[in-house]
Amino acid sequence: MQYRAVFAAACGFVAQSHAARTWNTTRARNFIYIVPDGFGPASQTMARDYVSLLQNGENPSAPVSFQLAADKLVLGNVQTLSSDDLITDSAASATAFACGVKTYNDAVGVDASGSPVGTILEAAHLAEYKTGLVVTSVINHATPACYSAHVADRNSYEDIAAQQIGYSHPLGSVVDLLFGGGRCYYKRQSDSGSCRSDDIDLFGWAEEQGYRVMQNRKQFDELQKGKGEAAVLPYIGLFNDDQMMYEIDRVRHETEPSLLEMVETALNTLDRATADSEKGYFLMIEASRIDHAGHANDPAAHLHDIIMYNDVVDYVKEWIDAHPDTLMMSAADHECGGLTLNGFNPLPLRGVSASLEEVNRLWSAYNGTDRRGYLVDEILPMSGLAGLSDDVVDMLLSLEDSELISQLSGLISDAAGVHWSTGGHSAVDVTLIGYGAGSKGSELRAAMAGNWDNTELPRFIENALSVDLATVTQKLRASGTDWVPKKSRTPVHYTTLGKYRWDMDLCGPATFTKETNGKAPLISDCKKLIEELEGAKNSVIHGSGWKTVAENIDEFAIVRSVGTCSFGFRPTAYDHFYTHVGYTDVIDVMTDSIAKFGENKRVGAIGQFNCVDDRIERNPIGDVVWRVYNPWA
Repeated sequence: MQYRAVFAAACGFVAQSHAARTWNTTRARNFIYIVPDGFGPASQTMARDYVSLLQNGENPSAPVSFQLAADKLVLGNVQTLSSDDLITDSAASATAFACGVKTYNDAVGVDASGSPVGTILEAAHLAEYKTGLVVTSVINHATPACYSAHVADRNSYEDIAAQQIGYSHPLGSVVDLLFGGGRCYYKRQSDSGSCRSDDIDLFGWAEEQGYRVMQNRKQFDELQKGKGEAAVLPYIGLFNDDQMMYEIDRVRHETEPSLLEMVETALNTLDRATADSEKGYFLMIEASRIDHAGHANDPAAHLHDIIMYNDVVDYVKEWIDAHPDTLMMSAADHECGGLTLNGFNPLPLRGVSASLEEVNRLWSAYNGTDRRGYLVDEILPMSGLAGLSDDVVDMLLSLEDSELISQLSGLISDAAGVHWSTGGHSAVDVTLIGYGAGSKGSELRAAMAGNWDNTELPRFIENALSVDLATVTQKLRASGTDWVPKKSRTPVHYTTLGKYRWDMDLCGPATFTKETNGKAPLISDCKKLIEELEGAKNSVIHGSGWKTVAENIDEFAIVRSVGTCSFGFRPTAYDHFYTHVGYTDVIDVMTDSIAKFGENKRVGAIGQFNCVDDRIERNPIGDVVWRVYNPWA
């Protein structure tokens, strides 16, 4: 390796960072940026081949060359690494897209030091453009948050919501149009369905500021695709307390608008609102749930949301042809799932009619007496798995609910030759597409062909709209930093701080708090196994070596399994919770429980972290806790 490094340097192959680039592009009156969250090159291949087979004979032995909408608009590709990890999360990547700066994983609209940085949406607002966010996640999720809020930790959902609508943003209301999920963060604590910890009524406050508030499909339809009398800015429409449905589920329930419907409505509204102005609009669109399906290793949900993304791209292209003063670019924030296609034949996915999320909801809610019949007659057919052998059905029935869903994921994926290398993100470059009509399109293609760092894309938009990110940053920082929520909750959420806190001994021992129910391995055996696996407490990775994510509140997320011992955490206040954690805390919990019960006691242990750091604020409505037990016993 040393010889190869010397040889590369001698030949001039020395790694270089991107030099700052400038563009002399034709100005655009309107700019649309689309984020297909968690969408990688293999994702597009899967969707393209699926559609091609359905349209061209359904014979994988005689494939036909085919292109979806995004394939026709490829410009180049984009690097995605964050400031503290080769594998980015959505927050760091969206901050790069929105602000043009590198930052740590979990950061929302702040740089690596935690200081706020201006976003392209805020810059457009200050320059008197209209602005909009259209997503299928909760509206205060990482990607839309990074365009409209500034917090040190992406899990500060309540603070993000308050900033997005202007309640606590130093610049006031900067977003004219918001579509997505996440109603619960806009309702005061006393309202049904709220997930706030306070009595701030953001929907009520928004109405006082002149926003039209929509919370269901009927109210959305009153906008008449953005052409009705009700479609007057500003407005906010949130159509689910949580994330909006996967497209594969939405078409069955029809209680929410599709991403395409929201985009059409938003563009018509923004076009009408700016008809008499020299300035147009900036619109960020996110096909959010592509990423969630990648995390869940759910190929059918992934597929249908990718097809919807391509439908949106096709619609936006046609819109630009009719409105040639508009430019569009699109790139994913990262790939998710480490998707590969080997022995690939997507046709078995045609029989899947529900996401694994929906399947899990239905299976968990079933309280009848014939579980086998319900599994065979309802759950397996909607999963595209009708006709499984009795032995496989018996195996599935023997599993806990969460493990059954995991097995279904594997069975569905294997049937289609779809393989996942991770339940998280990967470091692969993502594809950049773009479109402009006429000479604008030619200049866009010439300017943006090639490989880019993700921080460079907003600089192109900044130039195209003639706005100034630096001015926004100055205005934000002129308001001080007290309004920027600090990093909150333990354990840590990015590697650098994790190593710092443990290496500087800023965390006291984690403590045992209570025993779990059910069977569990010997505490002493688990302690010995993890010590042998991970080494001494002085290990350079202690405090930050394990990573995982919990998708839902109170979901137990496995971080590491060793023999019969499993270790993990559950968020008691926030969903979709990414974290880096220290195995020494697990040992602390086990040591504390051994002192109470003895080393040969079989006890599942729940423990609490005890960290004191001026950059950490405990959340008042719940802590993250460790469990040490075998969840399948």
